[in-house]
Order: sequence, then C-alpha cells, then structure tokens
Amino acid sequence: MATTLQHSEPLVVLASTNTIITLPDDTLLLTPATITVSSVTGKILSVVREVLARSSFPSNTTYHDLSPKFLLPGLVDAHVHLNEPGRTEWEGFNTGTKAAASGGVTTVVDMPLNAIPPTTTLAGFQEKLRASQGQCWVDVGFYGGVIPGNAGELLPLVEAGVRGFKGFLIDSGVDEFPAVSSKDIALAMTALKDSPTTLMFHAEMLPPITASVGDNVQISDPPLAPKGDLFSYSTFLESRPPAFETYAIEEIVSLASLAPKLHLHIVHLSAVEAIPILRKARKDGVNITAETCFHYLGLAADDIEDGDTRHKCCPPIRSQTNQDRLWEEIVEAQGEGCIKTIVSDHSPCTPELKLLPPHLQTVDGNSLRPSMHHSDSGVDMTLPSEHDHDPKSCSHLRPELKSHDSGVVMSLPSESPSPLEEQADPLSSTTISCCITTAITHTNPAPTQRSHPITNTNQGDFFAAWGGISSVGLGLPILHTIATDRATHSLPAPDLVDMVRMCSQATAQQVGLYHRKGAIKVGHDADFCVFDADERWVLRSGEMRWKNKVSPWEGKQFQGRVRESWVRGQKVFELGAPGSGFILGKPTGQAITEKRTA
Repeated sequence: MATTLQHSEPLVVLASTNTIITLPDDTLLLTPATITVSSVTGKILSVVREVLARSSFPSNTTYHDLSPKFLLPGLVDAHVHLNEPGRTEWEGFNTGTKAAASGGVTTVVDMPLNAIPPTTTLAGFQEKLRASQGQCWVDVGFYGGVIPGNAGELLPLVEAGVRGFKGFLIDSGVDEFPAVSSKDIALAMTALKDSPTTLMFHAEMLPPITASVGDNVQISDPPLAPKGDLFSYSTFLESRPPAFETYAIEEIVSLASLAPKLHLHIVHLSAVEAIPILRKARKDGVNITAETCFHYLGLAADDIEDGDTRHKCCPPIRSQTNQDRLWEEIVEAQGEGCIKTIVSDHSPCTPELKLLPPHLQTVDGNSLRPSMHHSDSGVDMTLPSEHDHDPKSCSHLRPELKSHDSGVVMSLPSESPSPLEEQADPLSSTTISCCITTAITHTNPAPTQRSHPITNTNQGDFFAAWGGISSVGLGLPILHTIATDRATHSLPAPDLVDMVRMCSQATAQQVGLYHRKGAIKVGHDADFCVFDADERWVLRSGEMRWKNKVSPWEGKQFQGRVRESWVRGQKVFELGAPGSGFILGKPTGQAITEKRTA
C-alpha cells in the first residue's frame, strides 16, 4: 500500500479488528479495518476492510493499531444544554465539551434555552457564538428556539446555520423561553415549511380539565394541586402523567399538514403511551420522529428514593415497565419503530438548585435556596421572600404553589414530616437497571442510606428542585452496560452497531451533518471513539467532567469505557493521559455555522 499511496502530507492511520464502518449504501458494518486520515484536512482518505501493518505506510505516518478495542465513529449528541452565556455557572462550553470528549462524543448540538439571551433571535445566536470562541473541545452545532412572537426570526436563523428549532408546549421553567400555543406552532411550521431544517418539540402539554363535570367544576380542586408528599418521587411522577405527552403529540400531529415536508421531531420521549400515536402518524405519511434519553433507558421510578432530587427531570423518569417498552421500541428503530435517536439531554444546574438532602449534598446546606423563579408541572415554584417569615422557622422554605392554568393560589396540605424524616432505614436494594437488578449497580453506599434525616423542609422537595440530568459523555457506557445485561437474559437489546446507528449516524442525519459527521466513511471528518467494551468501572464525582458534580449516575458501575476521542484527525482525549486526559492542552473544537442543506 505504501507504494500506491501518494500524499504530500504525513498520514495518520487508525486500525482495529473491531471497527464499525459505513458502507456506500449507509449500512453499518462491524469489520476489521484500517482508516487513513489526512493530517492537514482532518478528513478520512481511505477505509480498507482489513488491518494493515505499519510497514504498509510511509515512514512519516503516525500509526495506531487499537485492536481489540472498538473503533467507532465519534458520537453526535443532538441534545445538550451548555447554558453559556448567562447561566455559565450551570454549565459552559469549556466544561460541557470536555465532558463530551471524555465519552467519545465528538459533536454536540446546543439547545437554545437556559442561556441568556436564548437563541431565539439572530442577535442572540451571534452572542452565543462569541461566547463559544476558543472554548470548545469538540465541534458544536446550535439549535434555534421557537417562542411566541419570533416567527420572523426563524428564516434568518436558518441562514445563519442553526441545525433546527425547539419549542415548548408547557412552561420551560425559565421566563425568557415561554411556551408556544397552537397558533405559534402553526406560524413556525408555515415559516419553515420549505426550509431544510427540523422543528422539535418538548412535547408536554396540560390536557383540558376532564375530571370535574357539571356544577362540581365550581368547587373542585385546581387541576394541578399536588396530592401527596412533595418529597416522594411518586407524587412528582403523578404530577406529570403520560397524558401530558400524548396530548402534546396529538396537537403537533394535527398541525403537520401545514408543512408536509418539514421534519418534525419529539425530544426526550418518556411515555410509551405516545408510541402508537407516533407510529400511526408515520404510517399516515407525517414526517415525524422521536428521541429518547439515556436516563429513561437506565433509570426507573421504581428505584428512586424519596428526596433524591438528582433524578428529577421533565418529562419524568417513569416505571420499569415503561422502560422495558422503550427498549423494545429502540430495537425496532430500523423497522416500524418511531424512536430513531438516543441523546443525553444533558441539562445541568448548580447543586444549590437541586435542593439535595444532606447525605447527597456537595455544597453548603445553608445555601440550598433556589435563586431564581421557575415552574414545574404548570405550577409556579416561586418562593416567598425571606422577610415575610420568622427566621427561626424553616416552614418558609416550602414553595407557594400557583397554577399557571387557572391562576388560583393553591395552599399546600398541612405541614407534616416527610417520609425521609420518619424513616432512617437503609434501602433493601441499591440496584438499578432496565429490568434486571445486576446491570448497573450502586457501589457507593453513602447516597443509598437514609442515615441523615432531612432537617430543612425544602431539601429533597421534588417540586421546588430544578429538573435536569447531567450525563453528557456517559451514553455509550450506559447503553452498553444495560444492553449487555439484557442480552444475557434474552431480552430485546441493541448491539454496538445499533448504538452507533442511533447515537451517531441518525443524530448526524437529524441535524443535517451527515455529509461530514456520524460515519467512518471516505470524505467524512475523522471523528473517532475508541471503546473498550470489557472494562468495568465506577463513576465517581471526580471523574465527572461537567461543571457541577451532581448526577444520579454517581456511584454506578459500568461495563465499557471510552479510552480515546479524536476530532477531525486529532486525538483530543486519552484516558489516563496527563492534563486529565486532554492531551492537546487547549480546545480545538469548532462552532458549526454552515447553512444546512439537507
């Protein structure tokens, strides 16, 4: 081969007996392969389906035989909240993209909300781009946002290079990104109907009141008053039922005829009750897909302890039965399945906003007051001002609940000890998995013991805590661990080829980057993930690369670990190397602003 290859620049070569390449018809294949990369352009020059020896290449070639580790295309996480500028204390480009790189994610796409300003105007997008300069360790694309009144901004954002748009059908939790009405959705669909883009939805929506009829509607409780202990996860789960998701998706599908060519997408689908609706819509010709998240596939409501607000996210983590059905659906993704992609929805905040109980805290317990207005389940979680309360009492840390739907102030039930205050017994099991209790196990005993009762009545409150799961860069170990365990029990599970399809190929297609990302293919960016499928390890807080070291994945044991990440022909991360593994010493990722064409 050395005699037939003529290149003016030095080559970089990666080889492995276990490589997942993309064939010309876009089929994925696990095969021995040798990949030749231009050290100048960072593009893949050739893919040979065998492992060639070092002697096959010119003497100035940089050669890496990674066998028997898996050589995969770099993952594309199409749902990441980086939050900069404006809420950089939650997450930023530097730390968020470091976390991505440590987990084989070589491209992330940033969500338009939680930053200030949000990416809902061209000016806001330009400000975000300025904030990203010189900070990204992997390549970063950007979404725009759909909010009431910004339909005129959508086409300029398409021209500026955003990869798609996201809107909320329920309160987003931050004032600067309000929910859209059906009228707003119609305007967005009409504006984007001929554009090569994707219109995405946080598909939760408050259903109409149907439980109360006749004269009783005048005296019944407001529709969203929590009916249970606010420290109990079951109370929170019941406050966001599957009907929130199905009602929203039905509304979106009903408007799809306004833009029949426009790709519609449901982000972070959690409720399996929505699957038949989406399947029927697709069968009827609606161009709609869905994604689910690593936490919906690896965490189950059955195992969430009262007060463990690390698990709070919206839509919520649902039951084990629900999770099993999600696994079945993703296995069918190549056929009739509607869930085509899996993403992190990395949605971090400061530890203070999580209102963790003492045994889970990583910050000073005296500072555990949320510092911002937010809402949950359509309920206003604004805390009363400090001066209105007796400083000796902690009852003022209970939120005042106000229904956004009716505007009625709802009093909480009379104060009573939470189950966490009444019980100090350890859990009988500390294990989570899809449906097998050995897949991902807790090896850190501290978070699983109720040895420290909650003394501040606001700590561990699922309604007052901010929602979001931190997990960018953990996706491949999460999926591989649970899928391996499921397969040993003869349950439906994807293999590594399927994981690449859903976490790299399909996500790149979703955001219009498949011409350069998401494949080991000639002409594509040389983005690679080197994965050891056998290594067992435990996630400790010190190994979390994101800014705030809070995640329900802490203490979990995984099978499979990313050893290296390459972006455009450069190795950016190597586990165990100096500089916490970031061997280049400085970020070289790029902001992707090319106009989308497909």
